[in-house]
Amino acid sequence: MDAPSPAVISLIRRINHFSDITGRLVSWFVLAIVLITFIVVVMRYVFNTGSVFLQELITYFHNYVIMLGAAYALLKGAHVRVDIFYRPMSNKKKAWIDLFGFLFLLLPTCSFIFIIAWEYVALSWKIFEGSQEAGGVDARYLFKTTILLMPILMIVQGLAESMKALLTIAGFEEAVKALDEHEEEHAL
Repeated sequence: MDAPSPAVISLIRRINHFSDITGRLVSWFVLAIVLITFIVVVMRYVFNTGSVFLQELITYFHNYVIMLGAAYALLKGAHVRVDIFYRPMSNKKKAWIDLFGFLFLLLPTCSFIFIIAWEYVALSWKIFEGSQEAGGVDARYLFKTTILLMPILMIVQGLAESMKALLTIAGFEEAVKALDEHEEEHAL
């Protein structure tokens, strides 16, 4: 085999693109958090009033940034890793670590989170759970839905990372490098 399958390369690119767009979209929630926090502070200290709705909204946006941005962090290699061991390794050894990390850590953990949270989130949707506070955000079911979305997004991005690892292990390091360069070009 001279080159990796174009279908595999295309799938990796699509997954990476989806994670990139998702991460960029939820990054705007950080700005929303800052602006809403500013408004809450001004309301409290200038006008001596408050808003439970705005305070809960900050929590919602914070949740979305963390839970929906996790796959973006995986795409960009910003997740926690013991770099003192990983960094000096060859690309093939790194690929083996990434592959085993996906198969034995990320995939089982995310699958467990999804399975264990399913009924919890489904019940929240069944009753359209709202805020426990008067005047709060009446969409707690949307807040809890991220407990299911995060593991799905992580598994999908993990699959792309695993496919890149398999390509590296199979000797297609140049194809992986080209993929990474393509992602960098389209990130700008």
